[in-house]
Amino acid sequence: MNVGDNREGEHVLDRTNTKSNNHGPRNDETSPKQQARSLPKAVHKRTHLSPNKGSDHFGGRKVGKTPENHQPGLPHREIKGLKLQGMVPVMAGTCKEFIDRWRNFARNEEGRCELDIWPEFQNLTADVISRTAFGSNYEEGSTIFKLQKELVTLVIEVMQTVYIPGYRFLPTKKNRRRKELDKTITSMLTELVRKRENHIGADESNTGDLLGLLLQSNRKGTENSQDQKFTGMTFEEVIEECKQFYLAGQETTASLLTWTVIVLAMHPDWQEKARDEILRACRGDSINFEAIKNLNIVTMILNEVLRLYPPVIAHYRHAYKKTKIGEICVPAGVNVTLPTLLMQHDHDIWGDDAEEFNPERFSDGLAKASKDKHAFFPFGYGPTICVGQTFALIEAKVALSMILQNFTIQLSPSYIHAPNTVMMLQPQHGAHVILHPRY
Repeated sequence: MNVGDNREGEHVLDRTNTKSNNHGPRNDETSPKQQARSLPKAVHKRTHLSPNKGSDHFGGRKVGKTPENHQPGLPHREIKGLKLQGMVPVMAGTCKEFIDRWRNFARNEEGRCELDIWPEFQNLTADVISRTAFGSNYEEGSTIFKLQKELVTLVIEVMQTVYIPGYRFLPTKKNRRRKELDKTITSMLTELVRKRENHIGADESNTGDLLGLLLQSNRKGTENSQDQKFTGMTFEEVIEECKQFYLAGQETTASLLTWTVIVLAMHPDWQEKARDEILRACRGDSINFEAIKNLNIVTMILNEVLRLYPPVIAHYRHAYKKTKIGEICVPAGVNVTLPTLLMQHDHDIWGDDAEEFNPERFSDGLAKASKDKHAFFPFGYGPTICVGQTFALIEAKVALSMILQNFTIQLSPSYIHAPNTVMMLQPQHGAHVILHPRY
């Protein structure tokens, strides 16, 4: 079932009888979409729309009906920008390493640097998430994310090949490797989380990374909740949330940064507006949280890029109990698809210029950008909202601020505009740009 009405879409994403299924709408456990469930799932509020019945993810654990009396909270909602501000220096330090390397390239190439920015941003965001997810356990976290990247690559290969029912059960070399990767990742994360749980209460310094903030917020949310149904996140759900760090903190941000740089290269007037705002905010100082939180033009640009090129082009839900979406009665067992990309390009909602890049539409905030305040949901909405939303936007502002301070961006003649969906919306033929150092 496809939902094309944004009012009904709000019900899909924010009802108490719904649960996320962000890996696709098919029930067949041997389908390529089912193969994608080897990827981490976001942990959301338990509702009557759930992952496909009997589905497995990340190693074959079955996800059945969800007990009505188990309603874990959303500790990631408590991980606001204020709590992430301590990670800005880490983000800025990592960005500086890449910018210094690009400047060296330019010195060796007659004052300019031509490169494919897509793999560059993948590496940049991978470094940032490795350093911010697990704090002092950077090396261990980096190893986990490298294994997850290999797993993602294997899953993508399956999704791009001819679908053969039951093929994933065959003991092929790649199937065995996927199971081995899943087992290793889960084992490493289990050990890491158990160690941190044992120290989180006694030492507040252990809450300066994403895992620490997650555990602290989960514990405080459980202790302070007046709702007896609120049981907090289970240990398994914490593990799944840690797996989600990779996709939310790396792939999402890499996609956002790539399309933002491409769009700014296409629109030098907006590139200059963004640069002027950044230079005024920073005034020669190093990037800090206070500077980036007041970047209104940059925020407008990022929102418009997210509207035109949302990292995840659709959200999926599965009804495990009879429910109602607007005036539509949805039987148990039905899969619901909310096409983010199509709805954010809808002329009836966004106007005649819906296909055009126009950040001005966000000048008065998200609520007034379109004819419906719920029409913009690149990270989901309500209980389904992406755990990495705040993290991704802060990192994008840090990276973009440093890039525009140092370079003028121009499209390469070899660039071909071809947005393509694999796991995220990404450039099919790369994102080739020319960087001109400003000084």
